[in-house]
This record gives sequence, structure tokens and C-alpha cells, in this order.
Amino acid sequence: MFFLQNMVSQNSGKILNLASIASKAPGPWQAVYHGTKAFVLSFTEGIREELIDSAITVTALLPGVTDTDFFNKADMLDSKAIQDKDAMADPADVAKDGYEALMAGKDKVVSGLKNKLQTAIGNITPDTLQARHMAEQQKPVSED
Repeated sequence: MFFLQNMVSQNSGKILNLASIASKAPGPWQAVYHGTKAFVLSFTEGIREELIDSAITVTALLPGVTDTDFFNKADMLDSKAIQDKDAMADPADVAKDGYEALMAGKDKVVSGLKNKLQTAIGNITPDTLQARHMAEQQKPVSED
């Protein structure tokens, strides 16, 4: 918000917030993460609407599982979500998707075809089924 005040006074600027496809679904085994990413998406959409008549762009980036140190730092190396390293997104591709969406003035971008499909299916799937599916995807391997 500190930088936004300056942008408003100059009627110019761009903000890219990092949400996640996790913001669109219930998150067993990662409930706090999913909740905070849902906040980031909602916050971004709210601020964007407040600034609709300005020249300021506010965009949310929604990647999926990305090949970064996140799961290590989150103590989730046992998560099923990262067992297939080849299925993880390249951070450079995710960053490029976010940058291009920001520069195009889009409200949000889901990075990666698989994530776009997962999000689209999630939009028509009951939350209880999404929660069950996410629980199976994200639970620690040791819980099987």
C-alpha cells in the first residue's frame, strides 16, 4: 500500500501480486497457504476495482506447483504434489506469464495449461469434491 499511494498521486504504475491456483480451491494439508492465497487474489481484485478509473494496472499471477525452494521451506518435501519433478513449472515461464499479463493490463493470469484446466474444472466442481481431490494431491506420501 505504501507504493500505491505514490502511484495514485502520479496516476501511473503496475502491481503484480503473487496468488496461486491454490487461491481457487480448498486446501487440505495446506489450509493456511490456500487461505492466504485466496486473500491475495481477493485483495488484488478489490484494489484493481478501486483503481478502475486510473492508469494503474493491478494483476494477480496464479501459478501451480513451480520448481522453486518453496516446498523445502514449507517443510513439505513429503507432499505428493512434488514427487514428479517433471510436472513442476519452470519459474522463468511462470514469471514470463505474470509479466506479460501485467504489461497487457489483465486482471489475472493462470500460468500453465495444466493449471488452467485444473482451475476451469474447479469452477464447476463442488467444493467437497475439490477438497477430497486436493487432499489426495497434497497429502504427505507417509500418510498413504
